[in-house]
Order: sequence, then structure tokens, then C-alpha cells
Amino acid sequence: MSFQLLSLSSLLSLCLTISILTHPSSAAVDSYVYGGCSQQKYAPGTPYATNVNSLLTSLVNSAASATYNNFKISVPGSSQNDVVYGLFQCRGDVSNSDCRECVSHSVSQLGVLCVNTAGGALQLEGCFVKYDKVSFLGVQDKSVVMKKCAPSIGYDSDALTRRDSVLDGLAAGGQYFRVGGSGKLQGVAQCVQDLSVSECQDCLAEAIGRLKSECGPSAWGDMFLGKCYARYSVRGDYSRDDNGFHDHSDDYDNNDDDEPERTLAILIGLIAGVALLIFLLHVIKKSLDKK
Repeated sequence: MSFQLLSLSSLLSLCLTISILTHPSSAAVDSYVYGGCSQQKYAPGTPYATNVNSLLTSLVNSAASATYNNFKISVPGSSQNDVVYGLFQCRGDVSNSDCRECVSHSVSQLGVLCVNTAGGALQLEGCFVKYDKVSFLGVQDKSVVMKKCAPSIGYDSDALTRRDSVLDGLAAGGQYFRVGGSGKLQGVAQCVQDLSVSECQDCLAEAIGRLKSECGPSAWGDMFLGKCYARYSVRGDYSRDDNGFHDHSDDYDNNDDDEPERTLAILIGLIAGVALLIFLLHVIKKSLDKK
């Protein structure tokens, strides 16, 4: 009987990746919202790899004193194909210290989720980080990257009127970060600051319009487009407090959206158990071989 440590490391790596996606950090600003990686890969040790590392380091360093910045990185000796573009942006009410912590955490997660990929993006509750070899800076993007709606609370004309009023107030604002509310119902919206003010307005109009039509009479809704997002909650969960934004996962005991996460949690436990068993058998075999 033979056991390979490669199998153990692969299983542990899978556990780590799944756990990052299904069990985000307890700190609200670090909570996972969505992420993705490009299909194109780059080879370690190449000029592009050096540029990616330099870019990610620059994002973290810049977040110590700013809540938004973008970069075009090309170290000496790089060709045009080696240039990498990237940006970070923190939520408009996040402090500089929390911003840097969030961006640092995001960059660390991208290193696990997007290993040697030419591009990647990660949205946490408190910040957004993206890099790619194709310039996306200043480019409008209204494609839907993540949508989540609570279960319907049934038709309530007063509730819908209040919600639409809050969302209309967000749409009418002129800032990159906007908050509004009516009683316990509150909303928040934000654009990536590489857009112009008019492009931001256009992006948020799309996001808010989709929230109204696609989430319907839902208790809360999230609509993330490529360069902006809009969110609302009837519980006022987007009020800023010491813990950041409220996590919707506890709003409903029977939310069907939690079922995949419970299934993945069970899967993580099973994989971890198998990995531990393989490790123990490997140790026992090595001990027997020495006798």
C-alpha cells in the first residue's frame, strides 16, 4: 500500500479554497461577496508575474492613505503584453485603517483563488480589488456579476413605495458613494471611481432599475454590476456601525440560499476527515517501514 503526500496537500488546498468562499472572515469588511478569475494563465518568473506582484503590493500600500487608486504597472524590460492594470476601492464609509486591512485581505485571497491567472477580481463587503492584462480603467461595465434577492414578503404597496423612494433617492444623488433611507428601510450605492460622474449615474440607474424589477417585493436586495452596485434592506442593515454592514445570512431561518453553503460545509468536513486519515496512515506506514 502506498500513500502520496501530494494527495494530502491537494485535499488540504481544496479545503482552504472552499472555506474561504463559504466561511468569510468574522470582520464585516472582510466578508466575501463575489469573486472571479480569468481563464488565461501566466508562467511564474515571467515579467508579467513580476508586474502582477508589484501591482498587488502597490494596491495594499496605497490603501494605507487612500480609499481608491488605480495603477498601470510595467517594470523595466517588460513588453506591452506584460503590462498589468489594477485598482482598489473601499466602501465610502470605511476608515483608512479598515480600508488597508480589507485590501490586504482581498489581495491575500486573490493569491489563493486566482493562482497564476492573468486577471482576477474580488468584492468583499468593505472593498473591491481587480487586476487584468487588458485595460479596464475608465471603461463602463454594466454587466451583472452578482445578484441576490431575499424571499418575497408578499405584495405590500406601502413597503414597495418606501423602497422605491429610497432607491430613487440613491439614483438622484451625484456622488460616487450614496446612502439613503426611510425609517428602517435603508439603501446604499457606489460606483468605481474610474468612471466619470455621468457614467456613474448611468451605471447606478441600471443597477437600481434591475433591483426594482428583479427583486420585486423582497425584504432586501443586492445588485452588483461590473462598475457599480446598489443594495437595500428593510431592516436598515446597511446602517454603518462598529461592525460594518449586516450579513444577510441570518435574516431568514429558512432561506434557500443557505442550503448550498450547508452542503459545502458538510463536504469540507468530509474532505478534512479523509485528509486526516490519509495523513495518519502515511505516518503509520513510515513507522512500520523503519522497523
